[in-house]
Amino acid sequence: MKIAILTGPKEFQFQEEQIPALLPDEVLVQVAACGVCTSELDMWEGKAGGDMYPRYPGHEVSGVVAGVGKDVQGLTQGDRVAVWAPGRGFAEYVVVKSKYCFPAGDLPLDLALAEPLACAVNTVELANISLSDDVVIIGAGFMGNLVQKLVAMQGPRHLIVADTRADALDRALRLGATHVVNVSKESLPEAVKALTDGQGADITFEVVGAQAPLNLVGDVTRMSGKAVIVGFHQGQPRQIPLGYWNWMAFQILNAHFREEATILRGMRIGMRLLTSGRLSLEDLVTHRFQLSEIGQAFRTAHEKPEGFVKSTIVIQ
Repeated sequence: MKIAILTGPKEFQFQEEQIPALLPDEVLVQVAACGVCTSELDMWEGKAGGDMYPRYPGHEVSGVVAGVGKDVQGLTQGDRVAVWAPGRGFAEYVVVKSKYCFPAGDLPLDLALAEPLACAVNTVELANISLSDDVVIIGAGFMGNLVQKLVAMQGPRHLIVADTRADALDRALRLGATHVVNVSKESLPEAVKALTDGQGADITFEVVGAQAPLNLVGDVTRMSGKAVIVGFHQGQPRQIPLGYWNWMAFQILNAHFREEATILRGMRIGMRLLTSGRLSLEDLVTHRFQLSEIGQAFRTAHEKPEGFVKSTIVIQ
Protein backbone atom coordinates (compact mmCIF):
# COMPACT_ATOMS: atom_id res chain seq x y z
CA MET A 1 0.00 0.00 0.00
CA LYS A 2 1.09 3.60 -0.56
CA ILE A 3 1.52 5.93 2.43
CA ALA A 4 2.55 9.59 2.69
CA ILE A 5 5.36 10.25 5.19
CA LEU A 6 6.44 13.66 6.47
CA THR A 7 10.22 13.39 6.23
CA GLY A 8 11.06 16.99 7.16
CA PRO A 9 9.49 20.44 7.40
CA LYS A 10 7.07 20.78 4.46
CA GLU A 11 8.48 17.64 2.84
CA PHE A 12 6.33 14.61 2.07
CA GLN A 13 7.57 11.40 0.48
CA PHE A 14 5.62 8.33 -0.56
CA GLN A 15 6.49 4.81 0.44
CA GLU A 16 5.16 1.37 -0.38
CA GLU A 17 4.50 -0.75 2.69
CA GLN A 18 3.02 -4.14 3.39
CA ILE A 19 -0.46 -4.14 4.88
CA PRO A 20 0.08 -5.17 8.52
CA ALA A 21 -1.53 -8.25 9.99
CA LEU A 22 -4.61 -7.61 12.11
CA LEU A 23 -4.77 -8.13 15.84
CA PRO A 24 -7.99 -9.80 17.07
CA ASP A 25 -9.68 -6.46 17.92
CA GLU A 26 -8.56 -4.56 14.82
CA VAL A 27 -10.03 -3.79 11.42
CA LEU A 28 -8.42 -2.95 8.10
CA VAL A 29 -9.98 0.10 6.46
CA GLN A 30 -9.51 1.03 2.84
CA VAL A 31 -9.18 4.79 3.17
CA ALA A 32 -11.59 6.93 1.19
CA ALA A 33 -10.60 10.30 2.64
CA CYS A 34 -8.50 11.84 5.39
CA GLY A 35 -8.85 15.43 6.58
CA VAL A 36 -5.94 17.77 7.21
CA CYS A 37 -6.14 18.83 10.86
CA THR A 38 -4.95 22.26 12.00
CA SER A 39 -3.07 20.51 14.81
CA GLU A 40 -0.84 18.90 12.14
CA LEU A 41 0.30 22.19 10.64
CA ASP A 42 2.92 22.84 13.34
CA MET A 43 4.31 19.38 12.61
CA TRP A 44 4.34 20.16 8.89
CA GLU A 45 6.08 23.51 9.45
CA GLY A 46 8.71 22.00 11.74
CA LYS A 47 7.49 23.85 14.83
CA ALA A 48 6.54 20.75 16.82
CA GLY A 49 9.80 18.99 17.59
CA GLY A 50 11.39 19.69 14.23
CA ASP A 51 14.09 17.04 14.67
CA MET A 52 11.51 14.26 15.16
CA TYR A 53 11.15 12.92 11.65
CA PRO A 54 9.86 10.91 9.94
CA ARG A 55 6.26 11.53 11.04
CA TYR A 56 3.07 9.82 9.97
CA PRO A 57 0.17 12.30 10.18
CA GLY A 58 -3.46 11.63 9.36
CA HIS A 59 -6.16 10.80 11.90
CA GLU A 60 -9.44 12.10 10.40
CA VAL A 61 -10.17 9.02 8.31
CA SER A 62 -13.20 7.60 6.57
CA GLY A 63 -13.39 4.52 4.38
CA VAL A 64 -14.63 1.00 3.83
CA VAL A 65 -13.88 -2.00 6.03
CA ALA A 66 -11.62 -4.36 4.10
CA GLY A 67 -10.90 -6.93 6.81
CA VAL A 68 -11.73 -7.70 10.43
CA GLY A 69 -9.87 -9.35 13.29
CA LYS A 70 -11.22 -12.60 14.71
CA ASP A 71 -12.74 -10.98 17.81
CA VAL A 72 -14.43 -8.07 16.06
CA GLN A 73 -18.19 -7.90 16.28
CA GLY A 74 -20.61 -5.50 14.61
CA LEU A 75 -18.40 -4.75 11.62
CA THR A 76 -18.10 -6.69 8.38
CA GLN A 77 -16.23 -6.31 5.15
CA GLY A 78 -17.79 -3.61 3.00
CA ASP A 79 -19.12 -1.47 5.87
CA ARG A 80 -18.73 2.28 5.33
CA VAL A 81 -17.21 3.87 8.43
CA ALA A 82 -15.88 7.07 9.96
CA VAL A 83 -12.63 6.40 11.79
CA TRP A 84 -10.35 7.85 14.43
CA ALA A 85 -6.91 6.68 13.30
CA PRO A 86 -3.78 6.75 15.47
CA GLY A 87 -1.87 8.48 12.65
CA ARG A 88 -0.83 6.98 9.29
CA GLY A 89 -4.15 8.05 7.80
CA PHE A 90 -2.74 9.52 4.59
CA ALA A 91 -2.46 6.08 3.06
CA GLU A 92 -4.42 3.63 0.94
CA TYR A 93 -5.17 1.47 4.00
CA VAL A 94 -5.10 1.97 7.75
CA VAL A 95 -5.41 -0.49 10.64
CA VAL A 96 -7.38 0.65 13.70
CA LYS A 97 -9.15 -0.80 16.70
CA SER A 98 -12.70 -1.72 15.82
CA LYS A 99 -14.10 0.57 18.54
CA TYR A 100 -12.62 3.54 16.66
CA CYS A 101 -15.02 2.96 13.75
CA PHE A 102 -18.55 4.36 13.49
CA PRO A 103 -21.20 3.71 10.82
CA ALA A 104 -21.23 6.35 8.09
CA GLY A 105 -24.56 5.34 6.58
CA ASP A 106 -25.13 6.86 3.16
CA LEU A 107 -22.93 9.91 3.82
CA PRO A 108 -20.38 10.89 1.18
CA LEU A 109 -17.25 9.55 2.85
CA ASP A 110 -15.30 12.78 2.38
CA LEU A 111 -17.88 14.40 4.69
CA ALA A 112 -17.73 11.74 7.41
CA LEU A 113 -15.25 13.62 9.60
CA ALA A 114 -16.07 12.05 12.94
CA GLU A 115 -12.94 12.91 14.90
CA PRO A 116 -12.95 16.72 14.49
CA LEU A 117 -16.71 16.71 14.92
CA ALA A 118 -16.21 14.86 18.21
CA CYS A 119 -13.97 17.71 19.39
CA ALA A 120 -16.71 20.23 18.65
CA VAL A 121 -19.43 18.06 20.21
CA ASN A 122 -17.44 17.62 23.41
CA THR A 123 -16.64 21.34 23.49
CA VAL A 124 -20.26 22.44 23.27
CA GLU A 125 -21.41 19.84 25.78
CA LEU A 126 -18.67 20.95 28.19
CA ALA A 127 -19.90 24.55 27.88
CA ASN A 128 -23.41 23.43 28.92
CA ILE A 129 -25.22 26.23 27.10
CA SER A 130 -28.65 27.29 28.38
CA LEU A 131 -31.55 28.55 26.29
CA SER A 132 -31.22 32.30 25.54
CA ASP A 133 -27.51 32.47 26.49
CA ASP A 134 -25.45 35.13 24.74
CA VAL A 135 -22.54 33.38 23.03
CA VAL A 136 -19.38 34.73 21.39
CA ILE A 137 -17.23 32.58 19.11
CA ILE A 138 -13.80 34.03 18.31
CA GLY A 139 -12.58 32.31 15.17
CA ALA A 140 -14.63 31.35 12.11
CA GLY A 141 -12.50 28.61 10.61
CA PHE A 142 -13.47 24.95 10.34
CA MET A 143 -13.59 24.25 14.08
CA GLY A 144 -15.27 27.58 14.78
CA ASN A 145 -17.90 26.75 12.18
CA LEU A 146 -18.51 23.34 13.74
CA VAL A 147 -18.88 24.89 17.19
CA GLN A 148 -21.22 27.52 15.74
CA LYS A 149 -23.48 24.92 14.13
CA LEU A 150 -23.73 22.97 17.37
CA VAL A 151 -24.23 26.06 19.55
CA ALA A 152 -27.12 27.11 17.29
CA MET A 153 -28.89 23.86 18.22
CA GLN A 154 -28.86 24.96 21.88
CA GLY A 155 -31.06 28.04 21.37
CA PRO A 156 -28.82 31.03 22.17
CA ARG A 157 -30.24 34.58 22.16
CA HIS A 158 -27.24 36.20 20.47
CA LEU A 159 -24.67 34.14 18.55
CA ILE A 160 -21.82 36.54 17.82
CA VAL A 161 -18.92 35.42 15.63
CA ALA A 162 -15.62 37.31 15.36
CA ASP A 163 -12.78 36.92 12.88
CA THR A 164 -10.42 39.02 10.75
CA ARG A 165 -11.48 37.59 7.37
CA ALA A 166 -14.46 39.01 5.54
CA ASP A 167 -15.20 35.75 3.71
CA ALA A 168 -15.18 33.80 6.99
CA LEU A 169 -17.64 36.27 8.53
CA ASP A 170 -19.90 36.06 5.49
CA ARG A 171 -19.93 32.30 5.93
CA ALA A 172 -20.72 32.66 9.64
CA LEU A 173 -23.76 34.73 8.72
CA ARG A 174 -24.89 32.09 6.25
CA LEU A 175 -24.53 29.52 9.03
CA GLY A 176 -26.87 31.50 11.26
CA ALA A 177 -24.77 33.91 13.31
CA THR A 178 -26.96 36.72 14.63
CA HIS A 179 -24.06 39.18 14.48
CA VAL A 180 -20.51 39.16 13.11
CA VAL A 181 -17.58 41.40 14.01
CA ASN A 182 -14.44 41.99 11.97
CA VAL A 183 -11.94 42.50 14.79
CA SER A 184 -9.43 44.13 12.44
CA LYS A 185 -11.92 46.98 11.91
CA GLU A 186 -14.32 46.96 14.87
CA SER A 187 -14.18 46.65 18.63
CA LEU A 188 -15.51 43.27 19.69
CA PRO A 189 -15.93 44.29 23.36
CA GLU A 190 -18.00 47.32 22.36
CA ALA A 191 -20.17 45.27 20.01
CA VAL A 192 -20.80 42.60 22.64
CA LYS A 193 -21.60 45.13 25.36
CA ALA A 194 -24.06 46.91 23.07
CA LEU A 195 -25.88 43.65 22.40
CA THR A 196 -25.90 42.45 26.01
CA ASP A 197 -26.91 45.61 27.89
CA GLY A 198 -23.32 46.09 28.99
CA GLN A 199 -23.12 42.71 30.71
CA GLY A 200 -20.96 40.71 28.32
CA ALA A 201 -21.35 37.20 26.92
CA ASP A 202 -22.49 34.29 29.03
CA ILE A 203 -20.05 32.04 27.16
CA THR A 204 -17.06 32.89 24.99
CA PHE A 205 -15.37 30.27 22.81
CA GLU A 206 -11.78 31.03 21.74
CA VAL A 207 -11.22 28.89 18.64
CA VAL A 208 -8.05 30.33 17.08
CA GLY A 209 -5.12 29.19 19.20
CA ALA A 210 -3.24 32.51 19.33
CA GLN A 211 -2.50 35.23 21.87
CA ALA A 212 -4.64 38.01 20.39
CA PRO A 213 -7.95 36.11 20.68
CA LEU A 214 -7.10 35.17 24.27
CA ASN A 215 -6.67 38.87 25.01
CA LEU A 216 -10.26 39.45 23.88
CA VAL A 217 -11.87 36.68 25.93
CA GLY A 218 -11.74 38.52 29.23
CA ASP A 219 -13.00 41.74 27.61
CA VAL A 220 -16.20 40.21 26.23
CA THR A 221 -17.25 37.72 28.93
CA ARG A 222 -19.54 38.72 31.79
CA MET A 223 -18.73 38.20 35.44
CA SER A 224 -19.04 34.49 36.32
CA GLY A 225 -19.33 33.71 32.61
CA LYS A 226 -17.57 30.84 30.87
CA ALA A 227 -14.29 31.15 28.95
CA VAL A 228 -13.91 28.08 26.75
CA ILE A 229 -10.42 27.50 25.31
CA VAL A 230 -10.86 25.55 22.08
CA GLY A 231 -7.87 26.81 20.09
CA PHE A 232 -4.81 24.56 19.79
CA HIS A 233 -2.19 26.55 21.73
CA GLN A 234 1.29 25.33 20.86
CA GLY A 235 4.63 27.06 20.44
CA GLN A 236 5.34 30.16 22.53
CA PRO A 237 3.72 30.28 25.99
CA ARG A 238 0.51 32.30 26.19
CA GLN A 239 -0.33 34.94 28.76
CA ILE A 240 -3.63 35.86 30.40
CA PRO A 241 -4.35 38.48 33.07
CA LEU A 242 -5.11 35.80 35.62
CA GLY A 243 -5.70 38.29 38.42
CA TYR A 244 -8.49 39.94 36.43
CA TRP A 245 -9.92 36.62 35.26
CA ASN A 246 -9.83 35.45 38.88
CA TRP A 247 -11.61 38.60 40.11
CA MET A 248 -14.22 38.21 37.34
CA ALA A 249 -14.85 34.67 38.57
CA PHE A 250 -14.71 33.22 35.06
CA GLN A 251 -15.30 29.53 34.65
CA ILE A 252 -12.28 28.55 32.55
CA LEU A 253 -12.95 25.43 30.51
CA ASN A 254 -10.20 23.58 28.64
CA ALA A 255 -11.93 22.11 25.60
CA HIS A 256 -9.22 19.61 24.75
CA PHE A 257 -9.92 15.98 25.32
CA ARG A 258 -7.43 13.15 25.67
CA GLU A 259 -9.50 10.49 27.42
CA GLU A 260 -10.40 7.78 24.92
CA ALA A 261 -13.94 7.25 26.22
CA THR A 262 -14.72 10.97 25.88
CA ILE A 263 -13.43 11.13 22.30
CA LEU A 264 -15.38 8.03 21.28
CA ARG A 265 -18.55 9.35 22.90
CA GLY A 266 -18.19 12.59 20.94
CA MET A 267 -17.68 10.65 17.73
CA ARG A 268 -20.78 8.58 18.40
CA ILE A 269 -22.91 11.67 18.98
CA GLY A 270 -21.45 13.49 15.98
CA MET A 271 -22.06 10.60 13.61
CA ARG A 272 -25.65 10.27 14.83
CA LEU A 273 -26.16 13.93 13.95
CA LEU A 274 -24.53 13.52 10.53
CA THR A 275 -26.22 10.28 9.48
CA SER A 276 -29.64 11.53 10.61
CA GLY A 277 -29.32 14.69 8.55
CA ARG A 278 -29.50 16.97 11.62
CA LEU A 279 -26.03 18.25 10.77
CA SER A 280 -24.09 18.55 7.52
CA LEU A 281 -20.46 19.30 6.69
CA GLU A 282 -21.12 19.79 2.99
CA ASP A 283 -20.54 23.53 3.23
CA LEU A 284 -17.34 23.16 5.24
CA VAL A 285 -15.20 20.72 3.21
CA THR A 286 -14.07 23.17 0.55
CA HIS A 287 -10.78 21.88 -0.87
CA ARG A 288 -10.13 18.30 -1.99
CA PHE A 289 -6.81 16.85 -3.13
CA GLN A 290 -5.42 13.54 -4.31
CA LEU A 291 -2.88 11.70 -2.16
CA SER A 292 -0.14 12.78 -4.57
CA GLU A 293 -1.12 16.41 -3.85
CA ILE A 294 -0.76 16.18 -0.08
CA GLY A 295 1.89 18.91 0.02
CA GLN A 296 -0.48 21.29 -1.73
CA ALA A 297 -3.27 20.30 0.67
CA PHE A 298 -1.13 21.29 3.67
CA ARG A 299 0.03 24.52 2.03
CA THR A 300 -3.57 25.45 1.34
CA ALA A 301 -4.58 24.72 4.94
CA HIS A 302 -1.71 26.93 6.08
CA GLU A 303 -2.36 29.83 3.68
CA LYS A 304 -6.18 29.77 3.91
CA PRO A 305 -7.07 31.36 0.57
CA GLU A 306 -10.40 33.14 0.26
CA GLY A 307 -13.26 30.69 0.66
CA PHE A 308 -11.10 28.07 2.37
CA VAL A 309 -12.47 26.08 5.30
CA LYS A 310 -11.09 22.53 5.18
CA SER A 311 -8.55 20.52 3.16
CA THR A 312 -9.26 16.83 2.66
CA ILE A 313 -7.24 14.16 0.88
CA VAL A 314 -9.53 11.98 -1.25
CA ILE A 315 -7.92 8.59 -1.85
CA GLN A 316 -10.74 6.40 -3.16
